[in-house]
Amino acid sequence: MFEKIKSALGATPGMVRVLALAPAALLVAGCAQVGTNNITFWDIVWSISIFFLWMMFIWMFVALFFDVIRRKDIGGVQKMIWIIVMFWLPFIGILAYIAMRPATAADAYGMSVGGQSVGYGPGTGSAVDEITRLNQLKASGAISDAEYQQLKKNVVA
Repeated sequence: MFEKIKSALGATPGMVRVLALAPAALLVAGCAQVGTNNITFWDIVWSISIFFLWMMFIWMFVALFFDVIRRKDIGGVQKMIWIIVMFWLPFIGILAYIAMRPATAADAYGMSVGGQSVGYGPGTGSAVDEITRLNQLKASGAISDAEYQQLKKNVVA
C-alpha cells in the first residue's frame, strides 16, 4: 500500500507514515485541552467536525429508517430486524443495509410491473387520469392486457 501512495505522491515511506499518523496526532492534541479553560482554534475545529459528523449520522439513520418502513419487498419482521440492527450497531448496520438494498428503488417499493417503472405517488393525478394514461399505453402496445388489468386494479384500490 505504501508503494502505491509513494509512487503517486513521489514521497518516501517515512513521509507516508508521518502523513498517516497526522490525524492521530491532531486527535491527541485536541483531547489534551479537555477540562481546561483554554479554547484553541483546534478545539473549535474539532468541535465543529464532531458536530457535523453526528448530524450526518442522524440524517442517515432517519433517512434509512423511513426507507426501511416504505419498502414493500420485505415483511414486517425483516423491517424490525433492520431497524434494530441499525440502532444497535449504527455504522455497521447502516453500511450493511446500504450494501444489501435492492439495486432499483422501483422494485423495492413495489412500483414496477413487467420491468417498467410505474409512477404512483403524490402528484401523479387522479384515478381517472391514471386510467386514461393506462388506456393510451394499452392502445399503443406498450403494456399487455394482463399488465393493464393489474395496473388498473392498483389504481382503483
